[in-house]
Amino acid sequence: MPSPPPPRLDEIDVHLLDLLQHDAGRTLHDLGEQVGLSPSAVQRRIARYRKDGLITRQIAVLDPHRFGPTVLATVLVTLDQESFEHHRAFAQRMRSEPQVQQCYQVAGPWDYVVILAAHSMRDCSHLGNRLFKADNNIKRYETLLVFDTIKTGLTLPLPTPHLPQPQDERP
Repeated sequence: MPSPPPPRLDEIDVHLLDLLQHDAGRTLHDLGEQVGLSPSAVQRRIARYRKDGLITRQIAVLDPHRFGPTVLATVLVTLDQESFEHHRAFAQRMRSEPQVQQCYQVAGPWDYVVILAAHSMRDCSHLGNRLFKADNNIKRYETLLVFDTIKTGLTLPLPTPHLPQPQDERP
């Protein structure tokens, strides 16, 4: 099934989506002031973004340092057998594990990059053993502990707004 065509966004759409990517908790009134629309017009646009699949969900981003120690780790994974079914099974296991924060299938010597969040080094070790060492189809994995978080985010670069084309002026 082909993917839908990219949406046609005007300048207000691009500005509003950018604001929402950085803080979706802003009020409709505040967003409207920023983009020059009434709160009800902003609400209609946001409803359209959801209907069109531009906004897939809204989440709260928690500060991991406020909950006590958190160990973050990046795990590089190579599968032993690479059938469609093996990749599907690995991806499903990663999706179902709450401590897997992100998982990317990548090109190159590794098949996946997995970001884990754990309560302690011991918890991280047990998680790695359960997710990777116990899987007979994992050929190799390497765990890189995160010392410091420099930047996190999920914002996407937005397309250039679709601007109406001026009509040809003919004498």
